[in-house]
Amino acid sequence: MNRSAKIVFLTEYDKFLHFHKCALISNVFFTLFAAQKLHLGIECELSKHNSMQKKESSILQLITSLTCIAVVATIALTCVYLATKEPIQKIKTEKDNAAKIKVLPGFDAVEGYFLQKKALPDGLKDSLTVTLAFMNDQLFGAAVSTHTNIAFSGRFDIMVGFDHEGNIFNTEVLGHQETPGLGDKIDKKKDKFPLQFEGRTPKEKPLKVKNDGGDIHAITAATITSRAFCDAVNHAYNAYQMVLQDVAQNQNDTLIKEENNE
Repeated sequence: MNRSAKIVFLTEYDKFLHFHKCALISNVFFTLFAAQKLHLGIECELSKHNSMQKKESSILQLITSLTCIAVVATIALTCVYLATKEPIQKIKTEKDNAAKIKVLPGFDAVEGYFLQKKALPDGLKDSLTVTLAFMNDQLFGAAVSTHTNIAFSGRFDIMVGFDHEGNIFNTEVLGHQETPGLGDKIDKKKDKFPLQFEGRTPKEKPLKVKNDGGDIHAITAATITSRAFCDAVNHAYNAYQMVLQDVAQNQNDTLIKEENNE
């Protein structure tokens, strides 16, 4: 190889080495750049993941706290209910017993006795408690715990006393949520409205207010409540008659059995 050719060859070889050196450097810088980007991306994803974990952790803590509060509140309410259930029931029973005596004037609870029955008249979903009162082994009357679902407030409860023939002795309000000054006049302590029921009987026809074709004077500006009171009294009478029929049927069945045994 002559000197001229050798110089040309070395020049081309230097160019070749320089080109590959540049390419290598470029690849190194590109790799470093890509690695940095990848590192930043990983850090970003990790940051997002940690943020999501923190959010999930916060939500989980919130749910746990609310659950604990709900459990504690439920336990507390249950304890209060259990602690007050018996006293409340005792007060209710005492109130009902006092009302029975009030609606059965002349009945002596010491010499007489009560016989409690249940009856479900038409038009009601809940049965009524009919307490038959006996003196000297004879039916004195009955105290019926009744209610109506058509009152202005939806429902109220009263006690109605009947004699042995089905005539109304007296009435006593057990509980209501009627409008003060209007519907609350169903209580004889506040108005004479209930007094007009004494001595009446729904035997021939149901008791109704005058607006409905009956003989009962409605409370002024409280016709709905007055109508509901009549409804409760009528239910009480029907329940009383149902119980009397049931007792009479049982007595007849007993007599038939005794005759067959003889």
